[in-house]
Amino acid sequence: MALSQGQRGHLAMLAFSALVAGSFSLGALAAPHVDPAALTVLRFLLAGALVGVAALATTGIPRSAWRAPWRYLVLGALMAAYFVLMFEGLRTAAPVPTAAVFTLTPVMAAGFGWLFLRQHLGIRMAVALAIGAAGALWVIFRGNLAALMTLEIGRGEAIYFAGCVAHAAYTPLVRKLNRGEPAVVFSFGMMLAGTGLLLLYAWPAVMATDWAALPRIVWVALVYVAVAASAMTFVLLQYATLRLPSAKVMAYTYLVPSWVILWEIALHGAVPPGLVLAGVALTALALGMLLKE
Repeated sequence: MALSQGQRGHLAMLAFSALVAGSFSLGALAAPHVDPAALTVLRFLLAGALVGVAALATTGIPRSAWRAPWRYLVLGALMAAYFVLMFEGLRTAAPVPTAAVFTLTPVMAAGFGWLFLRQHLGIRMAVALAIGAAGALWVIFRGNLAALMTLEIGRGEAIYFAGCVAHAAYTPLVRKLNRGEPAVVFSFGMMLAGTGLLLLYAWPAVMATDWAALPRIVWVALVYVAVAASAMTFVLLQYATLRLPSAKVMAYTYLVPSWVILWEIALHGAVPPGLVLAGVALTALALGMLLKE
């Protein structure tokens, strides 16, 4: 049975959530050893090359794709900011709470979806987003009500939250700015622009980094985030955004903490406390509510 366009969008986002989760655990291991901006430059270069080859091999890159190149600069700046702030945050924040911050993006994406596209939330979707946000906050504050009431949030989580604002704005803007370009071509344009902006910003850090002396985990993390958590997820996100409302696209971020917990168990045998798992369960409930037709 052939899948509808909406079902294909859901499958794309399921793969997106599975792939992006690994970047939190591996990124936390690599972040202390390299400048976040310098690492993001290499990430964009490698991922951009892969997406460019994929575009040439599949749809081709028509000249019409370069109409209004400012679109790619806007989107590239947002995604570059997201990844730089993600690695900066992971220098001091643990992977699971950081992934929980990521699950706040559906609420923000819904707001940006209304601002840019006038997409409206139904009552059930608004309730689901509220439940998901509550679960995310519970994990971020590690089930500590006193810390929650006094808003004692870590520096790393706060830095990453700023990056998530950029990511949430990116999602509806893809739909608004796309002019019929295939997802892989549009992704390549965005990554090309993002790479140029990152080089302007991070060139001193790139030159100051002793790349040959970096530990192996940095290169493992770089290859993973460039191939799995950048090139593939960029295309999946573009593909799904053209087929689903922004809030439903970002709803799949609610799966990320669960995936990260599995990564942490596999890498370190670290099982979060039961109170934290309760917050993860709330985000899973929110996902189910958001995806119900």
